[in-house]
Amino acid sequence: MKLKTVLFFVLLIGTTVPAMAQWQRTPTPNDTLQPIRRLADGSVVFSIYAPKARTVSLAGDGDLVPFMGDNKPVVTENPNGVWNITVKDVKDGVYRYHFVVDGVNVYDPKGELASETSALAHIDNGDAFFSMKDVPHGAISQRYYYSKPLKTYRRMHVWTPAGYETSKKKLPVLYLVHGGGDTDNAWPTVGCAGLILDNLLAEGKIVPMIVAMPNGNIRAQKRDMSDLMQNFTDDMMQSIIPFVESNYRVLTDKDHRAMAGLSMGGIQTLECTLANYEKFGYVFALSSGFNPNLDYEEVAKQLHLKENADKINKTFRIFAHTQGGPTDITHISGEKTNKIFDKYGIKYEYSEPYQTGHSWSTWRNNLKDLAPRLFK
Repeated sequence: MKLKTVLFFVLLIGTTVPAMAQWQRTPTPNDTLQPIRRLADGSVVFSIYAPKARTVSLAGDGDLVPFMGDNKPVVTENPNGVWNITVKDVKDGVYRYHFVVDGVNVYDPKGELASETSALAHIDNGDAFFSMKDVPHGAISQRYYYSKPLKTYRRMHVWTPAGYETSKKKLPVLYLVHGGGDTDNAWPTVGCAGLILDNLLAEGKIVPMIVAMPNGNIRAQKRDMSDLMQNFTDDMMQSIIPFVESNYRVLTDKDHRAMAGLSMGGIQTLECTLANYEKFGYVFALSSGFNPNLDYEEVAKQLHLKENADKINKTFRIFAHTQGGPTDITHISGEKTNKIFDKYGIKYEYSEPYQTGHSWSTWRNNLKDLAPRLFK
């Protein structure tokens, strides 16, 4: 199943935008830009999309960026706004680098850790559901796995509950996906997933579970980016779930497997679980809906909603769809998605419990609400 995805989505964090905006934007060369490319002659090309810049240069470790001599980086400005900086004879190694755009140091916005460099303002009185409290705390680990369909190593974060290391009990799994513009590091940091789950478990509100937080960002292989969502589904079913089930003590039947995602991750959740409905017992789409740029009837056809409606309804123990109120930028696409579900007889819950828009305030609350409903 391949759903045509014309563009990728940018997650707007902490803002409220009129619903009519519907997270649409004009694609740019930045969407498919490769920030670092190694050439056959040993040179490395660093690229940044800066269409309004007057000057761009590269700075970093001295053994990467020569300051003088014949190996001085060569800067090329392209008509499409992409600047390429070529450094010759780069040896194998790990290097620090950044761009200098019009005299200002700029960390590579397409770099591997670009979205993880933001500072966090943790503002609360110490008694919020996402606060650090005097309770047993679980562990959040970074795990690297080989993605068979994508043929590369990828990262996920995994939360294990307090006491997991000394227990022999098998646990259910929630696969929790971030939104566009973020990485698998978002739920553990700004999403406060570990703290929320620690507190809920200490209060006896959730059953012990493992929460795997994969990286939803997949680089498109096709020029029209029509393979983005399918690539994630393939990675999820062929590599992410098998990795978790091979490396953690987990229950592997569908009634002990859940998936939830926000925004872009919600689209991925819908497409992955509806295409593989027999593999999941719990599904939560947060601030999402089908891709608003697609023909929803075509989506329904490709997902076989009409043919599989009865099976989906019998298989999903909970199928829930939430929004952050009318100011949530996915509100319209969410309404259109619900109409498709209604038309083809897909049973689901719909709610707007928090009027906080397309924001982490909404999604932290969503996690606080959905986790206690799982695996009971």
